[in-house]
Amino acid sequence: MSATAGAPPVVVTLAEIARIAGVGRAAVSNWRRRYDSFPSPVGGTDTSPQFSLPQVEEWLKRENKLKTAPNPLDRLWPEYESLGDRETTGQLVAQVGLRQSGITPGRPAAGPLLDQRQTRLLERTLELGDPDQEQGPFDFLLERWLRTHVRQITTTPVQLAGLMAQAAAMKHPGPVRTVLDPACGAGTLLVAAGRQWDADRAAGLRFLGQDSDAVLVELAKARLAVGGFTAHDLSNVSLTAGDTLRADAHSGAQADVLLSDPPSNERDWGHAELATDPRWVYGQPPRTEPELAWVQHAAAALAPGGVAVLVLPPAVAARRAGRRIRAGLLRSGVLRAVIALPPGAAPPYGVGLHLWILCADGALGRGGADGAELTLVDSAHAARPVTADRGGVDWSAVTEQVVGVLGGTSTLGSVSVPVVDLLDDQVDLTPARRVPRTRAATIVDIRRLWTRFDAHMRELRDATDALSALVPADGGETVPLISVGELEQAGALEIRTGQGLPEPLVRRGERQEDEARVLTGAPLTGQAQLWLPAAVVAAGERDGSLTVTASQDVIVSVLARAFDVRVDTDAPSVLGPQLAALRANSAVLDPWFLSGCLRAPANAHRAGTHASTTSRIDVRRLHIPRLSLEEQRRYGEIHRKITAFESEMTDMKSVGGELSRALGDLLAAGHLPRN
Repeated sequence: MSATAGAPPVVVTLAEIARIAGVGRAAVSNWRRRYDSFPSPVGGTDTSPQFSLPQVEEWLKRENKLKTAPNPLDRLWPEYESLGDRETTGQLVAQVGLRQSGITPGRPAAGPLLDQRQTRLLERTLELGDPDQEQGPFDFLLERWLRTHVRQITTTPVQLAGLMAQAAAMKHPGPVRTVLDPACGAGTLLVAAGRQWDADRAAGLRFLGQDSDAVLVELAKARLAVGGFTAHDLSNVSLTAGDTLRADAHSGAQADVLLSDPPSNERDWGHAELATDPRWVYGQPPRTEPELAWVQHAAAALAPGGVAVLVLPPAVAARRAGRRIRAGLLRSGVLRAVIALPPGAAPPYGVGLHLWILCADGALGRGGADGAELTLVDSAHAARPVTADRGGVDWSAVTEQVVGVLGGTSTLGSVSVPVVDLLDDQVDLTPARRVPRTRAATIVDIRRLWTRFDAHMRELRDATDALSALVPADGGETVPLISVGELEQAGALEIRTGQGLPEPLVRRGERQEDEARVLTGAPLTGQAQLWLPAAVVAAGERDGSLTVTASQDVIVSVLARAFDVRVDTDAPSVLGPQLAALRANSAVLDPWFLSGCLRAPANAHRAGTHASTTSRIDVRRLHIPRLSLEEQRRYGEIHRKITAFESEMTDMKSVGGELSRALGDLLAAGHLPRN
């Protein structure tokens, strides 16, 4: 390839070299040490050097280091990154999607026309498209672009987008011609709407959208086109860049369905300049309540019989500043349902977000005849028995519950509250404050919890009998020690450090088929359930961008304040940057013995820097006794029993807490038997 004159050099990192060569990152680092002919860095830092791509490719071919046929798109991605900024790269990715769909785009709205270099890169990308591949060039490039800019861009999870579209369809059984997302981002919700109402790819649905980020608008157009939801000339798509609240590009447009995950906690949203805006039918939103501005914008944009579903922070349902607007929405009948999602459903993952469902019957400020009651759904409450042993979001259970309640076939975890009962001084619409726990559900919980408690008691007795029989040996000769660093040099173990994770691809909830566990730090047990698809894990292990454990690897949490060591009995696990994996040579080292000795508190003091609470443990400075393999295995078996003892104690504490709370619910409701 001949580079365009004046174009910046195309550079790659060690991880990208590994991906191109089809090997692990450790192999590339080894090449740098062994071969004097390996290209020298042309940029970057000492810890993250960058290399000239043409030089790297020439070296790989000359040394016959290409182990597998490289993915041509992996080869092209560094060229996309070398274009410079996020906007330029995103614009070109969007152009790939449009051209891949057979659409010849005009001048891009997100920037100037493509230059000669970008045009050539676009053409070469399209030449690599294979109709038989499940993931085309656009999907590959979009995934990479979103992963690269994950800190600047928040996307709605696909599962949540599908649930929102399904909920809107249940509230709008008639034909849907127009879908609007006033904060469309990269188009996840618009694509979900296309799947819900245009499954035959007839391009009969009109898509309206707006976002303040022009590049995301272009990417949303491309996603709709690649999904087959657009006309050949994009005549059924109107996506515009701009500030929706200050300058609504679709003012007057009446949407059958509005789906949106608007920005939250913004202070500069136009409070003063929009003081007399006609959209504020239910009151001017306070400066601290931008989310209620989006709610009223959605209500104003609905056609007769239209439905809006919005993702909102839970505080919007209860903050005192917004109570007058909430009361207005209730009195008019526009607000029909508030659904509390479990934590982990969408960013920010530590908060249980809400879905608000709005319905309009056509008269301004009126929601419909059945608006005398508000449906409140607590999906976290209903899903708890399903996921009691594991944290996270069980999307199938949440979807089943929400669909059942909205369809009138279930009342699980829900209640319909008369509007008049909600119009008090607080106008608190938080579902958890209203949804009752039934006596039958509590009794089932108690029986289930007693069963689990008894099982843990039996396991704890077995572990106690074994450990209480141990008698400490008399103090005699000092056992010599050996460091982990020395063991590594001797080939007795291999150290693998955790790496950054592809956050957009990490899924929270119940484990699905062909997924691997993700560990992000301490504690090593009891973490929220995070998962990565098997294909992503395999690719990340192959190119060295992910650290993946094998059975009996020893996982070390390297933060001094949260130091912990465990044998991985549930491999494979993907390790985040605060963790390390030690892979022992079973011919000379027992992993359970290694784990038991490493986790001693004295070891952590020896290997820590003690600089601050954020100091790290130097894994190579940890020590273990020099013992024969037979003695190691005997000590390792004792450590197994200690680990089982700790695990049962932790589980008993958790189950005991749930049990006491369940009994407390019955006691408070007067449902416990009287003597």
